[in-house]
Amino acid sequence: MDAPKEIFLKDYRKPDYLFDKVDLQFQLGEEKTIVTTKIVVSPGVEAPLVLHGCDLKLLSIKVNGTELKGEEYTVDSRHLTVSTPPAGVFNLEIVTEIYPQLNTSLEGLYKSTGNFCTQCEAEGFRKITYFQDRPDVMAKYTCRIEADKTLYPVLLSNGNLIEQGDLEDGKHFALWEDPFKKPSYLFALVAGQLGCREDSFVTCSGRNVTLRIWTPAQDLPKTAHAMYSLKAAMQWDEEVFGLEYDLDLFNIVVVPDFNMGAMENKSLNIFQSRLVLASPETATDGDYAAILGVVGHEYFHNWTGNRVTCRDWFQLTLKEGLTVFRDQEFSSDLGCRTVKRIADVSKLRIYQFPQDAGPMAHPIRPHSYIKMDNFYTVTVYEKGAEVVRMYKTMFGASGFRKGMDLYFQRHDGQAVTCEDFYAAMCDANNAQLPHFLQWYSQAGTPTVKVSSSYDPSSQTFSLKFSQEVPPTPGQPVKEPMFIPVAVGLVDSTGKDMPLTSVYSDGTLQTLASDDKPVFTTVLQFKKKEEEFIFENIPEKPVPSLLRGYSAPVRLDSDLSESDLFFLLANDSDEFNRWEAGQVLARKLMLSLVADFQQQKTLVLNPKFVDGLRSILRNTSLDKEFIAKAITLPGQGEIMDMMAVADPDAVHAVRNFIKKELALQLKDDLLAAVASNRSSEAYMFNHNSMARRALKNTCLAYLASLNEPDVTELALHEYKTATNMTEQFAALLALSQNPGKVRDDALLDFYNQWQNDYLVVSKWFALQATSDIPGNVVNVQKLLSHPAFDMRNPNKVYSLIGGFCGSPVNFHAKDGSGYKFLGEVVLQLDKINPQVASRMVSAFSRWRRYDENRQALAKAQLEMIVSANGLSENVYEIASKSLAD
Repeated sequence: MDAPKEIFLKDYRKPDYLFDKVDLQFQLGEEKTIVTTKIVVSPGVEAPLVLHGCDLKLLSIKVNGTELKGEEYTVDSRHLTVSTPPAGVFNLEIVTEIYPQLNTSLEGLYKSTGNFCTQCEAEGFRKITYFQDRPDVMAKYTCRIEADKTLYPVLLSNGNLIEQGDLEDGKHFALWEDPFKKPSYLFALVAGQLGCREDSFVTCSGRNVTLRIWTPAQDLPKTAHAMYSLKAAMQWDEEVFGLEYDLDLFNIVVVPDFNMGAMENKSLNIFQSRLVLASPETATDGDYAAILGVVGHEYFHNWTGNRVTCRDWFQLTLKEGLTVFRDQEFSSDLGCRTVKRIADVSKLRIYQFPQDAGPMAHPIRPHSYIKMDNFYTVTVYEKGAEVVRMYKTMFGASGFRKGMDLYFQRHDGQAVTCEDFYAAMCDANNAQLPHFLQWYSQAGTPTVKVSSSYDPSSQTFSLKFSQEVPPTPGQPVKEPMFIPVAVGLVDSTGKDMPLTSVYSDGTLQTLASDDKPVFTTVLQFKKKEEEFIFENIPEKPVPSLLRGYSAPVRLDSDLSESDLFFLLANDSDEFNRWEAGQVLARKLMLSLVADFQQQKTLVLNPKFVDGLRSILRNTSLDKEFIAKAITLPGQGEIMDMMAVADPDAVHAVRNFIKKELALQLKDDLLAAVASNRSSEAYMFNHNSMARRALKNTCLAYLASLNEPDVTELALHEYKTATNMTEQFAALLALSQNPGKVRDDALLDFYNQWQNDYLVVSKWFALQATSDIPGNVVNVQKLLSHPAFDMRNPNKVYSLIGGFCGSPVNFHAKDGSGYKFLGEVVLQLDKINPQVASRMVSAFSRWRRYDENRQALAKAQLEMIVSANGLSENVYEIASKSLAD
């Protein structure tokens, strides 16, 4: 294949033409769909009009009502070009024929379980009609849909329903109008047999908004939590940001086949099923929390993404990083802030840090791409959210709100850049953040090293910082970053010390204000090396560094083991209390991995056991915090810290620690399981979820012992569970140990839930992620299971994505895991390139392993890259993974 064309941020130029108004007409059919597009075009410069198009059959093209002749336009596989358009404003009419029932890419217009639906972000609209398919072309849309009334009684699009009625031959129509300008990626259409849950919300200005969630009728009872989440999000956005919904109708549609988690199309959000449908019997606490967060996320896009959108796709973090931050804050306010922060930082470390250290490393605003779909990443989203959070850390909640207000005041109805957001934040606060824009342009995770010293004679305490941003592809040399470091100092009794002043770079800054003591301050660390000196410190403190995880960096401090145990027991910042335990666990695991590799006897540090025991027994702590605090870092996190990743050694060590802790803390763990049982009906609230989290974490530890009494306990919990959270956790505990008990439990679970496809996806994922030896054979068998469907992204992510999440099996020494994935990627690529590219990214860090594994993984990547007809999506990731 010819090398696909790379697109660069530096080459951006404004569109040659603007579209003022777009009228779409869809005649939906079983064999084909006819799309008529009428556009009012305003010229920008004298140039040919180039429209994007993909997999379209052009039936006709007219300018000002006159059909163009063959020599007046050209068509190729990617574009339709009108050679010499009229000089002034003109009307363009294009008729295309498309085949949604054959569209397995799930981009553009396609069919899912008999219903029509769309996904146009990033570049799906070009699969519907020829268009300037880019986010800076914003227009007002109408959409008329015609379809068979029996097969497709519900016809939905963006905006307000203007007209509907019956047509001849058993057909009917609906006409929708969106009064707000939008880019083509926010267009949506749904047609099918759907029922709806209806509710309403009265906005702060007194307007009544109708809310509808559409799903196949049998699933309507499972939409109650999503409706609660939507109303909570609408109220939260008014209270926290003063942002009110702007139409009289808000629709959510549920589809089983969807590449993304959900999509924020104006007033017609489309969701994959697992992020809407929930009942206590079929969904876990994690599912309920995800639904709350994602329903919030898509709703929040109405302002951060729709009313103000991106100038180009390189600016994607402008809407996604900001909206992830908003949904994190929303979930934190409705739940436990510390626990949510721990979960978000864990996700960053598990998924984003490795991406930042691999061949696909890119800044939160990438410099180039071949397929934009490949950059819907944890870097753009989650690291982007951390960058937004730093504005709030620097300016405080009120300063951040002022910046947001100015951003909307300046840019409502516009397509803008990351610099526009930065300028609004700084201008609203009359401040500058030197080097801060480096976060948008530099890839890689900075490492911050900190050393401390105390001078009793002058009662000063010094913190010396240095930073290093590692080289990444295309960026061998990095500039220093602006890093806000939130710091507290803890005295020998475990109390925070009041901070009066700090000296740095020739300036003494007074910290106390209004005679109120300050216990945490944010240091602005912006050079390669910097020293900060605190005055009036009466004794040597233990510093609590990077409180609340105030910047997305790796921290390497000179805190001793005893300092860390002290912070684990005393730090008032609960995030840092958890972090102290994690640092201890990471150091312990790395030390034991070295022992294992040298075939030494493994011995668990008794102080570590005592530290976890005291956390487990501390009744003043939040129960979900305890569950997080006693959970060991994941295998991937430890491998990420090794010069040469060794999945077998890390797996063995983590299992050893888990069993040792279970053995030495058995009585405490049994007591926690017993005291956190409840016979009350399922409730989605923090206290109930925290109780279940602690019970389930303790049960998993106990079951690792594989002793008859704890196996019996886990079986009892499985059989008596009244909700999916506890049933699935007990199944997970039982499935750690190969054998008849595991096999019987898995079969029983499938027999119970075989008719619920979302629960069956959990069953696939549980088996796929298992660390039992030789699991690749079982996963290969599951590909042929009647419930598995390679065309359904959710099932692919559960089974194939799940398998890639088991380091010990995916990275099996014999290469069987690599061979399995290589074959599956090529199969998938023919069906859905976007999903295939997500799977192939599991190979991207193959150089992190020993030479034998490197050779086996590289062979699969070379096989993939040389395949005939490979998609651009998979080519981009596979070729970059192979590049030196």
